[in-house]
Amino acid sequence: MIQSKLKQIKLLLLDVDGVLTDGRITYASGNVEAKSFNVKDGFGIRLLQSAGVQIGIVTGRTSEALLRRCADLGITMIYDGVKDKGKLLPTILSASGFKIQEVAFVGDDLPDIPLLKKVGVSIAVADAHDLVKKNADMVTMQKGGQGAVREICEQILEAKDLWAKIVTTWA
Repeated sequence: MIQSKLKQIKLLLLDVDGVLTDGRITYASGNVEAKSFNVKDGFGIRLLQSAGVQIGIVTGRTSEALLRRCADLGITMIYDGVKDKGKLLPTILSASGFKIQEVAFVGDDLPDIPLLKKVGVSIAVADAHDLVKKNADMVTMQKGGQGAVREICEQILEAKDLWAKIVTTWA
């Protein structure tokens, strides 16, 4: 069942803190905010993009670190500073031209639930809040910021019958 849903995905939306990162934020002097991103997640995103799947960001916070990471990965669909993620879906669908069943969202905490309930495939990372997991179609084996996004990217590629071809490119 989940494989048939994943096969339809054309847009993968990601929360940031707790999904692309492990949820930690480091404050340094001079108003510097640092976040750590997993390079394996980034490579998974690039693989998915090369297969024609778009990546978007939906996060409640705004940070220079996120904007820099998105620039590095070629992610241009960025919705940051979002207070009500559930209300954003019509805007995303209109801007992207995708249908609900073609959109997946990955979240980890309570503010993600309204959007998780509306997309075609809802995904929680392994260390997500229990209520988030209860509202998700699938839960990753990996924790946020520790390979969860890479795991999702590979599962989407497998569902689209593209993973074996990608692996042979590298093996």
